[in-house]
Amino acid sequence: MVNSSTGPVFEQLLLRSRAGDSAALGELLEMYRPYLMLLARLQVGRRLRRKVDPADLVQETFLQAHRRFLYFEGNSEGELISWLRQILATTSAALVRSYLGRQCRDLRLEHELTLELDQSSRCLESALHAKTSSPSHQAARHEQAVLLAAALEKLPEAYREVIILRHLEGMTFPEVACRMGRSLDSVKNLWARGLAQLRHSLGDAVA
Repeated sequence: MVNSSTGPVFEQLLLRSRAGDSAALGELLEMYRPYLMLLARLQVGRRLRRKVDPADLVQETFLQAHRRFLYFEGNSEGELISWLRQILATTSAALVRSYLGRQCRDLRLEHELTLELDQSSRCLESALHAKTSSPSHQAARHEQAVLLAAALEKLPEAYREVIILRHLEGMTFPEVACRMGRSLDSVKNLWARGLAQLRHSLGDAVA
């Protein structure tokens, strides 16, 4: 089962990072790699049509985060995640401009990408349905989208792919089957098994 109690770990790493411990900062950022990889994948697919590797986009985001960390003033995990999404949007905007040229030099591009990444993050969060929505229960949970991304990363590749294509990229089962080069029945079986394993990993966080 995925551990959602990252509060003390986050706080300790944040304190050490602010004290100038670059190893701690690297460890802190690594906690969010699966989450940022999913957002980058959705962004690259939507804007750049697979011209860019999402891993490269996330690595550049981390490089920028290291350089700008002195200017991060937040104290919560949610604030750090929002800050990282903003850096990812800035990095994405630069790549979109470099690939698509003048047609994408509008100053509104970065704002649009920020909104799209926020929407993608909400899509990840909505993939989890807690049985209770009380404030105390919500406060005790790790960021849902981050938790889901970490659990997805641990699934076998075929399970992970069918869930991402179906639930995060919004494809129909026939479209997923075409993309993966599998039969419709095979894809549906992978989807059912993947969801079962995901639910087991996340406990009762997924309906």
